[in-house]
This record gives sequence, structure tokens and C-alpha cells, in this order.
Amino acid sequence: MWVTDARLILPDRILERGALRIEAGRIAEIVDGPASGSAINAHGLTLLPGLIDVHGDMLERDMEPRPKVRFPVDLVVHELDKRLAATGITTAFAAISLDWPGTQQRLRSSEQAKAMISAVHDLRPGLLTDFLVHVRFEITVPQAGQFLTEMLAADEVHLVSLTDHTPGQGQYRDIEKYINTMREWHRVKDGTHLTEEDMRQRIAERTRPIGWQAVDDVARIARERGVTLASHDDDTPDKVALMADLGATISEFPVSLEAAESARQRGMHVVMGAPNALRGASHSGNLSALEGIAAGVVDTLASDYFPAGMLHAALAVADKGLMTLPEAVKLVTFNPADGVGLNDRGALEVGRLADLVLVEIPPAGRARVRSTFRHGAPIYWDRHMAELNHGLVPTLPERSSDLDDTAVTLEAALQGHTHNHHA
Repeated sequence: MWVTDARLILPDRILERGALRIEAGRIAEIVDGPASGSAINAHGLTLLPGLIDVHGDMLERDMEPRPKVRFPVDLVVHELDKRLAATGITTAFAAISLDWPGTQQRLRSSEQAKAMISAVHDLRPGLLTDFLVHVRFEITVPQAGQFLTEMLAADEVHLVSLTDHTPGQGQYRDIEKYINTMREWHRVKDGTHLTEEDMRQRIAERTRPIGWQAVDDVARIARERGVTLASHDDDTPDKVALMADLGATISEFPVSLEAAESARQRGMHVVMGAPNALRGASHSGNLSALEGIAAGVVDTLASDYFPAGMLHAALAVADKGLMTLPEAVKLVTFNPADGVGLNDRGALEVGRLADLVLVEIPPAGRARVRSTFRHGAPIYWDRHMAELNHGLVPTLPERSSDLDDTAVTLEAALQGHTHNHHA
């Protein structure tokens, strides 16, 4: 099956009018120029690799969008899965938190995390996207370490980040800014107006000794199981060095340029937030992703909390001249795949998985995802694609195991149409 008449963003160059052939769920051929015969018409669209998100907080947020309002995890996973596909994301790591210090949130507890992880594994074969588990281990809560080591041993975790949200360092190194942020957050969330005394008490509750034995155990078993280990909110070269010595190969959301530079010097993969890059600034006043990109120390942009931000941030980086378009696209495709060892996807290259996204990029206005493919089968297809392809609307797969069959069905349907190439 061919996708033809598209602008192809290859790892190192752009084919202004090219075609790509899919066979058995993988990219079989790429040509400069249109394909002949039956093909998916992509005239006027840009073809990218499917986006790969290594850190998305949406699952927890969607489960409890308001205080004490909880939705079933299976419903939330299925609805989030559809939203990801519609934004061009084909591989997603759902960030799931364990127990957090000084909080009574049941949503962020080992008990709730276990239920969420189990649900993701049970639902995964029936999802449109490749849905993976990213566990956030708060290192000041060592009791969660035993649970995490059990999950790692059972191969139920695909990425682990070592986080420390203790006020006075990392993301919240400015105590006064932390107090103001928490006041705003709690006022928005539940109408609570926290006093200065309230905040100081919460800080005291959240400042506790780190159980380094548990951290060492988690890091060791992650290394043994081949699970990528990430640090989180690194603020100093010393913090980077500590995390690197534990085996972390990714530095997530470093809060200072100095920390990001140190991570790069140690060969770590640096991840920043796509919303940060899209907005042009960190919402918490820390390192701007654009500043990091301009300094050449950012490898990947993750959705963080806004899936649509990935595509639009990459395009904004290119529009600002900070990178070429192929380089900017790598921030959300090839580089994240490389950082977590998923070397079968992330680039328009022969032999890689045909995880693809077709995007309309107008001269002015916002880009729009028109179709998303996983293993060569459409998992999102809008009216624009149907109009381009003589009204053809493919049947989307019910389960990920049906992807190859869906691709075959789509190819057969295309052969029933006389394709009209645009001159």
C-alpha cells in the first residue's frame, strides 16, 4: 500500500513530493515523486513519523478532573487513547505516580497506581496507540520502593523516573514561589485558601529523609530488567551526577541551563516539556525549553500535560529558526524513541514500523492532523482524508492485534477506486 503525493520529512532532508510504501506494517520503500497505481492520496499534506510521548500526565488528570470526582480507569484509558491518536501520537508513556509525601490523595498512591498499571496492561491489546507505563517514584517515600521493584520484576513498567518534589530544591527550589504556586493550585482545585502557616506546615510534612536503600534497589532492578531510568527536575550539576551514578540515562525537565548542560556532558538524554516550548516559557519560572533548544542541550519534547503541544511545539521551533524542520520533528519522533530504546520506530526509514501521521500545514494558521497510522493501519482518519480519497472511510481497527488486517482491507478498498493524481 502506498501513501503518495505528500511532503515527506526524512531524518536529514525533505522530499517535497514523495511517496512511501507500506508492507506488513513496516516502511518498505520511499521514493522521490508520486507512486503509480492504487494509493492513499495525501496531496497537500506533510508525512511525519508517528509522535512518541515519553511523559504524559493526562491519565491521572482525566481520572480525577475535579476534586473527589473519579471516573473508571478503563473509560479514561480508551478516551485518552482516541485523543492521542487524533493528535498524531502513536506511542505514549502514561506517567503514573506512586505515594507522594504530605498528601492524602488516593489517586497518587501505590494502591491506586497498581490498579492503573494493571488496567493499562489488560487494555493495551485493544488500544489504537502503543500505550506504555512510566512510573514516577518519589524518592522521599521509600515504602513505595517495594511495590515498584515488584512491578519491575513482573515486566509491568517500561520507564521509571526518580522524582523529588521536596520544596527548596528541584522544581520548587524557590520556597516563596512554591508557596504562591500551591496557594493558586489549591484555590483552583477545591476553593481552599491556604494561609502562610498552612503552607509552612505542608512544607515541613513534605521534607523528610530520603530512603537511599530503596532508591538503590529500584535503580538496580531497573538496570537488570533493561528498563530506562530517568531523573526529574534536576537543578544542579551535583544532582545530575548523583542521578547518573544511579544509572539514569534521561534527565527530565531540568530546571536550569547549568543542569541541562551537565546532563548532556554526561551523555544523558535531555527531555523538556512541549507546552513550555510552545508557550515560550516554563509555567513555574524555570528553564525555558526554547532557551535549552537554542543552547543545543534539548533532545526531546514530551507532552507533559498537553498532547497537542508536541506537534505544534516542534513546528514552532522550526518556524523560529532554532532548528531545521527535520531536526525539529526529531524532537518528538526519533529522539524520544532513541532515548527509551524503541529503535523500531520514530523515523521515515525503510524497515521501521509504519507509524505515521499526515498533517496539513497551512501558510498561516494552525497545523491540523488529518490521519494517523499505526503499523500501516489508520487509527485516525478525518473528513478531509475521505474527500481526498473519493469518500473512502476505512474501518478503524477494534484491537491493536487487528492492525495488519485493517491495512490489508484498506489496500483492497483503494484498489477499487481509480486514483486521480494531482499534477
